[in-house]
Formats: sequence, structure tokens, C-alpha cells
Amino acid sequence: MLRIDSLAFGGAGVARLDGYVVFVQGAIPGDLVRAVVEKSKRAYAEARAVEVLEPSPERVEPAAAHPGAPWQVLPYARQLEAKHSQVDDALRRIGRLDAFELEPIVEAIEPWRYRNKLEYSFGTDGDGRIVCGFHAPGRWEEIVEVTDCLLASEAGNAARERVVSWCRAHRLTAFDRRTGEGFLRNLVVRESRSGGELQVRLVTSPGRLDREGLAGAAQPLGGLMWTQLDSVAETTQGGDTELLAGDDRLEEEIGGMRMRISPHAFFQTNTEMAERLYRLALEYAQPAGSDRLFDLYCGIGTIGLLMAPRVAEVWGLEIVPDAIADAIANARLNEVDNAHFFAGDVRLALRELVERAGRPDVLVVDPPRSGLSQKIVRRIIEAGPRRIVYVSCNPTTLAPNAAQLVGDGGYSLRRVRAVDMFPQTPHIECVALLERSR
Repeated sequence: MLRIDSLAFGGAGVARLDGYVVFVQGAIPGDLVRAVVEKSKRAYAEARAVEVLEPSPERVEPAAAHPGAPWQVLPYARQLEAKHSQVDDALRRIGRLDAFELEPIVEAIEPWRYRNKLEYSFGTDGDGRIVCGFHAPGRWEEIVEVTDCLLASEAGNAARERVVSWCRAHRLTAFDRRTGEGFLRNLVVRESRSGGELQVRLVTSPGRLDREGLAGAAQPLGGLMWTQLDSVAETTQGGDTELLAGDDRLEEEIGGMRMRISPHAFFQTNTEMAERLYRLALEYAQPAGSDRLFDLYCGIGTIGLLMAPRVAEVWGLEIVPDAIADAIANARLNEVDNAHFFAGDVRLALRELVERAGRPDVLVVDPPRSGLSQKIVRRIIEAGPRRIVYVSCNPTTLAPNAAQLVGDGGYSLRRVRAVDMFPQTPHIECVALLERSR
């Protein structure tokens, strides 16, 4: 039995046995749980709660009957408090930074049905029936069926169910992650929050599919695609994608800009809160009309294009060629003529970009969850922007990056603010401002 006393970054509850730390998935502060240890090390163990013996006074009844919303048992105000505190803790404990202003977290507009994209997995239940949903916590081979996902819109749920019903009627088999056999892997459902248009992509192993039959059953949709993927890994990226019906681009509007998004390109999954996130990034950037702005990991160009009317020029860099194609097309779509986008690895291409464009006045960076390597941080310091706006989806990687910029680059961490992009989950997004102090 374990009594949970706090929350760790990533969402696990923290318990202590004679000073030994146990991170418990599925538990919140105040719970007394029975847990199964799944991994143990010298300093800590990782466990999964299998029974709540005494619920925390804070615990509330879950609204969604699936594992995609693990923090739904915490009151929303408590979720916000935890995320705000975890950003503060990461910067102070990991980054050893203290002279910054931590501003109040930006609350979500909608606590439910806020996602514009969901990736579901196919599996088989005990009766051999195809199910579509999310992986059970700690069980990569088990899929928990979803019928009404409360993170998705009702229209998005209906689109998923049309495709799943057709797959069942045609006796298609689910991919078995243990044997590598079977056909159906994943279903990706995207939605334009501004236009209401839906796009669905079925991901399978290589094989045969009644394209016309699926296209007829899946309607109404803005676009339907089929990706054939020969990979052991659980992924929806790569493979060969074929357009079966409609348009392969989804159009969204954010901050007054129209954005067309290709199937594999990254776009923030909470459109309404992305607008607030980018508005905050713009506030921190304080762009001047004569500024040169670099947008690193620019994706389809959203941040750079939103800032383009306020600066002299924007230079975007992104390693995914399809995303750069989208960024260039989006600049044309919005009649932005001072933005330039290039495909390249930031680690290798940033020096070349500085040689070509000149040194940036403002640099915006929105890296993946793993953050920036020390080499990339050194390249940013070499580029010498007077102001850096760091958009982070992981404060534990923001912290060492910010510490390196402060210690090696002469920057000061001025302001940090979390934005709750993902209610009911432990995921944290935040924006940080660093200014050159020497």
C-alpha cells in the first residue's frame, strides 16, 4: 500500500517508502493505493495503481471512460495549480534559475472536446471483435475501446465510428503488436475548428482495400486518406499515403491567418488555445518594424506568418520538407511577401541561414519535446539575437536549455508563462522570454 503525497512532472503520483521514491501512474495526492511495481532502480521505482483503497478528498468522478484524460480525476483548478508549480520547479531545480517572473497560467477556453486531432489505435477484444481507441495504461498490447471520446467533437467521433463500422462489416483484422500480423493499425481524425471540416486517415499494414467502398461509407468528410506502413513501431508517420476522396489539405484559421495543413505536418492540437499561445509569443517578442525574425522549427509557418506584419522579414527553418511546402503555400495564401522558409536541420543549417539572411534581432524557437541539443543552443548564441522567445512543450528540457543560454550566452530569463493547451492531461506548454544582458 502506498500513500500519494504529491504529483511528479508527467502526471504520476509520488509516494515514499522509508525515503525510497515510487512514481505511481493513476494516483493523485491523498490517495491510498495498491500498486504494482513495473520498474525499479536504485533511487526510485515506477508503479501502476491497480486499486484505490482510500480515495483522495480531491478526487472527482471521471467523465471520460477511457485513458486519454488521466488527470480528469483532479478538479480543474488543481490541474492548473500543478502545471504552474511544475514549470516553476523545473526552472529552479533543473535549470537553477531564479531571477524570472513566472506569470499566472493561461486557463483553457474549453476543458473538454478541444482537440482538433486525435490518433486512435486498432485492437481486438476478448471476443475477437475489432475495437478502436487508446492504449491501456502500461499495456502496449491492449486497446481500450472508445465510442464517445470527450476530447473530440461529436462530429469527429461520428466520423471515426463510420470508418470503424465499415472495417468491422468487411471483416478486416487489427494489427497484432506482438506477432506483427494483421492489417488495421491507426485512425487519425483531424478537424478544422474554424470551418468544421473533417479529415480522416486510415493507417494500415501493406495490403488491399476497397477504396471506393470505404470512401462511400466514411462520408461526409473533407478528405479521406489511406497510409500503408510497413513498420514494427507504433507510428502514423511515414509510409505511402494515398488520397481516396476530397482534399489532402485541411484549412484552419488562426489569428486571422488561413493555414492549409498537409497530412503529416505538425499543427497545435488545440486551435483556440494555440491562438492564445501565439498571442503570448508575440507579446514576448516585442517585434519592431525593422526587425529580422528567425522562426526555428517553424512547421507550417504559423508563428512566423502571424509575426510577419510586424517585422521587416521572417526566416523560417524546419527539417520536414512537406511542412516547408505548406509554409510557403500559406505565405502566398495570406499574401505575405516578407517571409522566407527553408527545409533544413537547425543544427546544421542555422549558421548558413545567418550567412545568407544576416543576424536575427528576434529568434523564436518551438522545438520538439526533447528540447534543443547543447550544439543547437551554441548555434543560437552564435547567431546573437537580442531577444529569444522559447515555446516549450516540456519544461524539463526548457530548463537546461535556458540555463545554457544564461550561463554561456549572457542572456537573462525574464518572463515565463504556462498555457493550458491540454486540460485533463499532465502535458504542459509554456512560453519563455530570454533577453541578451551582455
